[in-house]
Amino acid sequence: MNTYLSNWLTALPRRGKIALMVCADLVALPLCFSLALFLRAGNTALLEQYGIAPSLIIAACTIPVFTYSGLYRMVVRYFDLKVLWTSGGSLACLVGMTYALSFLVNFSQLPRTGLLIYWFIAFAYVVISRFVARAILSHARQRNEGESQTSVVKAAIFGAGEAGFQLVSAMRRSTGHKPVCFFDDDYSLDRKIFADLRVYFSDNMKEHIHRLGVNEVVLAVPSLSINRRRQIVEKLHRYGVSVRTLPTLLELVDGKITMQSIRDIKIEDLLGRDIVPPREELFAKCTHRKVVLVTGAGGSIGSELCRQIATQSPRKLILLDHSEFALYRIEQELRQKFPGLQLLSRIGSVCNAEALAATMRGQQIDTIYHAAAYKHVPLVEENMPEGIRNNVQGTLNIATLADHFGVQTCILVSTDKAVRPTNIMGASKRMAELVFQASAARASTRTTFAMVRFGNVLGSSGSVVPLFRRQIRSGGPVTITHPDVIRFFMLIPEAAQLVIQAGAMARGGEVFVLDMGKPVRIVELARTMIEMSGLVERTRKNPSGDIEIKFVGLRPGEKLYEELLISDDVTPSEHERIMCSHEPFLGADELHRKLDQLFAACESRDELAIQTAVQSIVPEYAPYSSLEEVRSPPEELISAGDSQDILQATIRKIAARGLLGEDADQQVPAASAMGGGSTG
Repeated sequence: MNTYLSNWLTALPRRGKIALMVCADLVALPLCFSLALFLRAGNTALLEQYGIAPSLIIAACTIPVFTYSGLYRMVVRYFDLKVLWTSGGSLACLVGMTYALSFLVNFSQLPRTGLLIYWFIAFAYVVISRFVARAILSHARQRNEGESQTSVVKAAIFGAGEAGFQLVSAMRRSTGHKPVCFFDDDYSLDRKIFADLRVYFSDNMKEHIHRLGVNEVVLAVPSLSINRRRQIVEKLHRYGVSVRTLPTLLELVDGKITMQSIRDIKIEDLLGRDIVPPREELFAKCTHRKVVLVTGAGGSIGSELCRQIATQSPRKLILLDHSEFALYRIEQELRQKFPGLQLLSRIGSVCNAEALAATMRGQQIDTIYHAAAYKHVPLVEENMPEGIRNNVQGTLNIATLADHFGVQTCILVSTDKAVRPTNIMGASKRMAELVFQASAARASTRTTFAMVRFGNVLGSSGSVVPLFRRQIRSGGPVTITHPDVIRFFMLIPEAAQLVIQAGAMARGGEVFVLDMGKPVRIVELARTMIEMSGLVERTRKNPSGDIEIKFVGLRPGEKLYEELLISDDVTPSEHERIMCSHEPFLGADELHRKLDQLFAACESRDELAIQTAVQSIVPEYAPYSSLEEVRSPPEELISAGDSQDILQATIRKIAARGLLGEDADQQVPAASAMGGGSTG
């Protein structure tokens, strides 16, 4: 009978279901009022006294109220509690207005004493009837769709919290997943019931996974630390179950959890650092109610800067990029997510001073984030004039016009490859830093110029992670330049947040260096990605493996490791993950004279002349020429557990030379954040 009823209800057209609900309410609501009178008197006296008329009148008035509140427009299978609250509130207004009206006109035929009881009974009827109907329809849908599916995934949720609760609700509305239990690190929750499911302590996962036949575990703790996440993933892989996750705190925008929120574990989830929420006073200082210009707005860092800035309600956000498609993509995304944001999109290159001036003129720009740059080392090495023109001439244009138009703050997004560069890309970014340093030193300037230097960003265009993914999907080999290459990595959202906060601390001329966490051996990164793909590395000892790792040699201009600082003048900042470095620079007159020589060499396209001119500006620039010149990473860099250890080692070396004074040991713990890397 239940099967027949559920099939019949499912087959009804939408109008038929609405008509059925209205008819059911027309029958049930008079009974609700009659029951209210019966409960009020404790017998049938009031029913006999007033008759059926009041019950029919109040029911006839209730139907329009339910229609207005949206109760009949709601799809029962996806019933929202918000509609129930709206219906209850509307019903309460009806009862209150009826009660008041009966007093005003002294309408004695209406039994006022039963109105309040009627509200409770009618609301209870609405809740119970809709949830019963939803249960019947959901049962039919699950049975019908289940017949077409070979299996249902039995899922366990790691994390008995709000995110886990939302996920269970989403799974119960779907047909592909069946939640069977929770796991949690909180021992006090062991064997407790949460969302009608048993919670088990995480140390006993193996036993319950096998007992319950769990196929998949979903990590539902957005704030889970990176180390703990890594431990859980490694453990669950040994148990032979797949592991997926909900977005992290950096990725969650509206906090709503659906089945579409579940995604595969990415290498970024295991390589990043524990999240430090942005400090609001720093995050908003240069963005809230400000006119902000982002150059390179369609790039990996530029687009994330735009997203983060948009959350701070700027007065206007101006996007500049020479790529039409990249600009279109970020513009459409921002218009969808932030419909009230005033956006201005401009196609153009920072190398074109006239177009740049036209973009800035009359806008009263408060803050500029200069993220436009060519960043791929081999490509810039093969196209030196274009790389220098974009990275150096473009930065010079930005600095000149920022000062001319009275911009308050101008921040350059730089790279650790600018530190003792071995390639033109790194040298061009160091020259861009020198341009900003010289601009900051001008006595007449009204603009605060500063630079933010950081390392490789996970998932950005051209980064090693997407490359490895493509190579693994195609069956390999995974190509690595050298077995000893190490790099620092950072997540894109965190990098953008730290850039914005560093800019808020600028006083003029500083180089802010971001804490990049642990240095990662690229070969170990490749092996982890192969393992996460469910594959095995092919080696001489295991020739039957799936994916080979192949070493292809360092490319021109590439280093085994990226250094963190140029000078020893390093101080902590207001933010625990940002260090401040004051580095030597050239005066404006000398710099502009040498830049003129460099640009002339670029016009001639004479690479030797270009390199000679670059070396005159950046003396530490040492062009790559042979493998014998490649130095191995310092022992303290390889053995250090994280960048704080590296920083401590650096400061102790400085202290040994007597540069920090007698209290150097006390300064080490406070200086807890430094790093470096490329914008890509």
